[in-house]
Amino acid sequence: MTRQLGDIPENTHEALLLHLKRRGEMSVTDLCDLLGVTAMAVRRHLSALQQEKLVASRTVRQGRGRPTYRYHLTDEANSRLFPSGALSLTQDILEAVFDQSGHKGVMDLLTLRQDHLARKLKDRLAGKTLRQRVEEVCKFFSENGFMTDYETVPDGDFVIFQHHCAVANLAHQYRELCVLEPRLIEQLLGVTVTRQKHMLGDDLVCGYLVSAAGDSSSVNNQLRQECE
Repeated sequence: MTRQLGDIPENTHEALLLHLKRRGEMSVTDLCDLLGVTAMAVRRHLSALQQEKLVASRTVRQGRGRPTYRYHLTDEANSRLFPSGALSLTQDILEAVFDQSGHKGVMDLLTLRQDHLARKLKDRLAGKTLRQRVEEVCKFFSENGFMTDYETVPDGDFVIFQHHCAVANLAHQYRELCVLEPRLIEQLLGVTVTRQKHMLGDDLVCGYLVSAAGDSSSVNNQLRQECE
């Protein structure tokens, strides 16, 4: 399930999610009453939603009786399924900056944001090999809606693929986002990164070639192994 939910559900899955959104934690019995279905049906829906990481549960113990389970939405469900004003806010801010300072102002603002982001992710990447850093960078972009993975090529380099652009609408208007993206990946990985494919250029993906040449982590690892 990937579409954002409105006020009117189209099926039981969506109705269950909307009830949890409106009421917070609920038991199977609560959901049965609201949905008008059996406990077995509710548990089947909950199990599927838990597998999608949209619903989680906690155990509630009441006296000597059997514990009960209360279900709630995960952070992932809230971010994936319910509309957010963040994109609209971002667009409003970029438009205000552009009106005042043009494309240079937009580039300055996005560069400042990118430098802040690189510092924020520094600890997450510290002490890792290049492959591990590539994996973490892919995880970071996927966490932010870019559906990112990578492949290793025979010469030891890597290619990072983004199968979805979470800022496509903004990128059409502010190409600075596309200019800065490979620079951010370079900052995070510490090696040369070159864009090979571009969705705004009618490619199916955005693809980045990550050069393993000049990676100091592999040299340091080899030196450590020789000294051991």
